[in-house]
Amino acid sequence: MRLRLLFTGPTLFAFITVMIIPFVYGIYLTFTSWDGISTTQTLVGFQNYGSVFKDAEFWKSFGLTLKYVLYTVVLTNVLAFLLAYILTTGLKGQSIFRAGFFLPNLVGGIVLGFIWQFIFNNVLVYLGQKAGIGIFSTSWLADPDHAFWTLVIVTVWQYAGYMMVIYVAGLTGVPNDVLEAASIDGASGWMKMVRMTVPLMIPSFIVCIFLSLQRGFMVYDVNLSLTKGGPFKSTEFVSMHVYQKAFLSRDYGVGQAEALVLFLLVAAITLLQVYFSKKLEVEA
Repeated sequence: MRLRLLFTGPTLFAFITVMIIPFVYGIYLTFTSWDGISTTQTLVGFQNYGSVFKDAEFWKSFGLTLKYVLYTVVLTNVLAFLLAYILTTGLKGQSIFRAGFFLPNLVGGIVLGFIWQFIFNNVLVYLGQKAGIGIFSTSWLADPDHAFWTLVIVTVWQYAGYMMVIYVAGLTGVPNDVLEAASIDGASGWMKMVRMTVPLMIPSFIVCIFLSLQRGFMVYDVNLSLTKGGPFKSTEFVSMHVYQKAFLSRDYGVGQAEALVLFLLVAAITLLQVYFSKKLEVEA
């Protein structure tokens, strides 16, 4: 018992102090009115939750985040699967390509946002004006209709390589004898992909979609450094809205209540995704 505590004790202590206690304290704050400075915290019951459901800006940012998650999850996983499929066909130098596609994931979100800000504001505008390409002649970051897509592009570029590695592992785990048997029976490459490869890779799809959903809903760093929620709040995702409500507006009670509501919504969506994916895995 003492030996077990010697190994698990520090980790358990860190988990409780860093995760459990702040989480419980955060739930307590949702029932208070506090500006983050005063020493008194006034209990207001469920008033903060009522404010959350009346906050049109919160639900607008949540809807925008849902749209962002939909596009990034689909595009990231489609691109990642295509890259993984190409780079498991015995292509010459495929290991170098795998490493190259994975590299963007190693760049921090803040740095990544500033790099792409320079690309959208300077490089693409310069090329667009010189080549006479109207769509790139002005910065997308200054256009409310285009700024959203800059975040989608950067996110897909950053995470596709990471998801590709998971799909590569799934593709290399597909038994060759199954594919060879299908070839002998006259199955085409497309039929082998749809009927053999994809069903056997359901666990990889579950993991990648789960990670894509989690990262999509919790995005903040790229949102902050690339667009800062602008122009005119056209790219203010829900995590940024919650941060501004709590730390800039100094309304910790409502901000924490919004964070908890967001957590519950994301947890529900993620659990539904895992449930239906697991069901599909069993059927496959």
